[in-house]
Amino acid sequence: MDAARLRQLLAQQEAEFAAVLKQRDHHIQLLEEMLRLAKIQRFSAQSEKLPFQIDLFDEAELATALEDIAGRLPEAEPARPRPSQRQRGFPPGLKRQRVELLLGDAEKAGATRTFFTKVKEELDYIPAQLVVLEYWQEKAVFAAGASQDPAPATADGGPTLVAAARPPHPLGKCHASLNLLTQVIIAKYADGLPLYRLEGIFKRHGAELSRSSMAHWIIRLEDSFKPLLNLLRETQNSGAYLQGDETRIQVLKEDGKTAQADKWMWVVRGGPPNQVAVLFEYDPSRAGSVPERLLMDFHGIFQADGYSGYAAVCRNNAITRIGCWDHARRKFVEAVKAAGGKQARGKPTLADIALGMIRRLYRIEDNIKGLDTAEKYRLRQQLSVPLLNELKTWLETQVGKVMKGGLTRKAMEYCLNQWEYLSGYCQRGDLHISNVLAENAIRPFAVGRKAWLFADTPHGARASAACYSLIETAKANGLEPYAYIRYLLEHIAQADTLEKWEALLPWNVPLEKCAKKVPFFDKGK
Repeated sequence: MDAARLRQLLAQQEAEFAAVLKQRDHHIQLLEEMLRLAKIQRFSAQSEKLPFQIDLFDEAELATALEDIAGRLPEAEPARPRPSQRQRGFPPGLKRQRVELLLGDAEKAGATRTFFTKVKEELDYIPAQLVVLEYWQEKAVFAAGASQDPAPATADGGPTLVAAARPPHPLGKCHASLNLLTQVIIAKYADGLPLYRLEGIFKRHGAELSRSSMAHWIIRLEDSFKPLLNLLRETQNSGAYLQGDETRIQVLKEDGKTAQADKWMWVVRGGPPNQVAVLFEYDPSRAGSVPERLLMDFHGIFQADGYSGYAAVCRNNAITRIGCWDHARRKFVEAVKAAGGKQARGKPTLADIALGMIRRLYRIEDNIKGLDTAEKYRLRQQLSVPLLNELKTWLETQVGKVMKGGLTRKAMEYCLNQWEYLSGYCQRGDLHISNVLAENAIRPFAVGRKAWLFADTPHGARASAACYSLIETAKANGLEPYAYIRYLLEHIAQADTLEKWEALLPWNVPLEKCAKKVPFFDKGK
């Protein structure tokens, strides 16, 4: 073999070796990025705020336009003071009890008069207690032939018996009162307490109440709530704008699936104006057939993340689909966090630049929040659409320069693939830039899931979905959840006509009975 041929082979081997090293380095970079993100997700605070947040591309034109928008905003209401240790007084709606500090007879002997002055207020807590309600039914016996209107006639003409009416109970013969049923539902689904903790709480109060009994009550109530939930679904799908999301739930005894397999809790929020419904639905599948069932009669605008399972129902039902910028932004936030500390303190990365451009879109939304829908639409066309076009052009230019498989590359590709949907919120003034309302609705479920961990059976998961639906729908319509659930349990057993069921919808119940009370320490929310 001559020297030229040898040099050629050597150069070829060096090139192949360099390609292998480059591929290895690329793989190591991806693994290091994934490791940093995993550590952050496990040990760091779950927040999208970054230590390296700078305002990028804040041109004078944008600042001037935003100032112009701010000048047309309605005057802001005075900010509520943040609660502090020096804040005095309590809301007037709280029940008050007078405690009199009396002078002794010797201390006030000879006084010309006495009087009281209020010297302090204390917020008191009355511990819960369990009471056994004994129902004694009065009955009357009427002799044969006695003329009494309420006494039914008997075939043999003998004496008759009339008993006082018993209050209807949604579960029939059940030893749990309506108040106890309400407390179990609210404690688990509004406050996130698993049933085993409730079992211990009730035991401290002196009653042996098993978690299996409480679970059985909730499962039985799901059948009682079903007609109302069907009405809520019909009302929701008659609206023009819905938002959707889904999250995992572990169900142990689902046919055809292992206990560890993913099952799903779906949520859809929206409906006609002033008739907002938040409906949860359990399904072991994440297939497109689920949203097809949930949105069967809907023909408006549907907002969700980039999940492909929504495509079929949107196409078949002529539903206009729009995307969520929160999901897109979150991918860039993960890329920035996983980049490591040096980039965060040094030159901005491409993910930093993308976040800066996305923040400009959110800043416009903050400034037009108080305007009517027509003005919002006009300003979005004037300000947001040019920024979206600029961002798209930048992404198309930069995406090829980023490492394949990296978080920044994935975030860019997600935005470009979803661009038609992500820019859809500018079509109307009443749409939102993100799916945050649906995410906020599903958050109590995610918080509670950390405590109770799983559902035992599909029936239990469906019952949980029913309870979450009623509680979150009550909150969305300004009702106090406990009062609304208690009102439903009191009247649902008597609902035997469509009119009676419609009267139980949250926007039809007497507000004075289910009015939402703003907590004192609510931080102005």
